[in-house]
Amino acid sequence: MRILVSGGTGFIGQALCPTLIGDGHDVVVWSRQPNAKVAEGATAIQRLDELTGPNPDAIINLAGASIADGRWTEARKRLLVDSRVDTTRKLVEWMQGMGSPPKALISASAVGYYGEQGDRIINEDTTPTAGFTHDLCAQWENEALKAESLGVRVCLVRTGVVLDRDGGALAKMLFPFKMGAGGRLGSGRHYFPWIHRADIVAIYHWLVANEQASGPYNASAPNPVTNADFTQALGRALKRPTLFPMPEPVLRLLFGELSELLLVSNRMMPKRLMDEGFEFRYPELKQALHAI
Repeated sequence: MRILVSGGTGFIGQALCPTLIGDGHDVVVWSRQPNAKVAEGATAIQRLDELTGPNPDAIINLAGASIADGRWTEARKRLLVDSRVDTTRKLVEWMQGMGSPPKALISASAVGYYGEQGDRIINEDTTPTAGFTHDLCAQWENEALKAESLGVRVCLVRTGVVLDRDGGALAKMLFPFKMGAGGRLGSGRHYFPWIHRADIVAIYHWLVANEQASGPYNASAPNPVTNADFTQALGRALKRPTLFPMPEPVLRLLFGELSELLLVSNRMMPKRLMDEGFEFRYPELKQALHAI
């Protein structure tokens, strides 16, 4: 199968592309970065019109500026939206010009779609609450869904916090925790939807292969934990104390509106994945942290 991956040089793409190549797929990475470093065996393009040969059989859309790199100024918010929404729009417009479009578009989204949900369990049918992250994800998903009018199967991957050693949120947490300066955020009672990077890679692989899959899928481990529980588990995994909580007012002072990411509560469950037979390699946090 020929698979085009947008954002293939990011944290998820760095692990996903080698897996796809190892399974015998022809992988093309669309990255606007000049001389982008892509997985061995992949082809890199900067513009979609550079693609030669047969049309892709599937597209995996991972593109988007990191949501946690910097305060949410108005300019930063615009970048977060444009890097996701405009990229997805360009992909769908490109597909509209094909005589034979790809069979599937597997497009990233995020747990931020749901907004603040407190202690309630979230499945794919949960009504979201308003806010910047919901608006961002809703626009992002709506652009992807336009491909359905072309007969393309569209899956929306509402991703939790992806954990692995060499990037993402966990890499930013490790230094203070290793120094014994880790602690819960705010009250610590808010839920934290996490997933091991190996499982999010497996989910994308599964959605490409499963011709019956379409629509939104919650992509997080089936055992979400509170921030306090996560803090204790990470401290135990590193054999370090977790005695330094960060009060909510301090978080809001330091990070501004970005603190929403650190304090929002999302008890997200991957209901559709479990109902349709996907099996997690790392369903428990202790198991995942031990592996990492």
